[in-house]
Amino acid sequence: MSYQPRYADVEPTRAEVDALPGATLLEFGAPWCGHCLGAQPAIETALRAHPDLRHLKIEDGRGRPLGRSFRVKLWPTLVLLRDGEERMRLVRPQGAGEIARALAALDPATAGGASAPGEPR
Repeated sequence: MSYQPRYADVEPTRAEVDALPGATLLEFGAPWCGHCLGAQPAIETALRAHPDLRHLKIEDGRGRPLGRSFRVKLWPTLVLLRDGEERMRLVRPQGAGEIARALAALDPATAGGASAPGEPR
């Protein structure tokens, strides 16, 4: 599945997310959020090394139950899950290298090429 450029048309429920097998990256944000827009190239670059990792891009905001259940406060927030359980999160990540390292820890089978070009491992 890997990188999703658009926000999901339908927000999954928390129960659906909790039941997801394997590695998943939940990205919470909003289409008008400058920080979210600025992070897209880094997220896309980091996900290239993980083509089979599930990426769910969730539009967040007031009254959005999934974001509230994960206590999202700032955007973008990347929540990394393994078998529906949160393993780590990045709030306003500062580049592809930071995201790549987190993804490599979550999805070690593809960790060999996880660093972005020009960024330290």
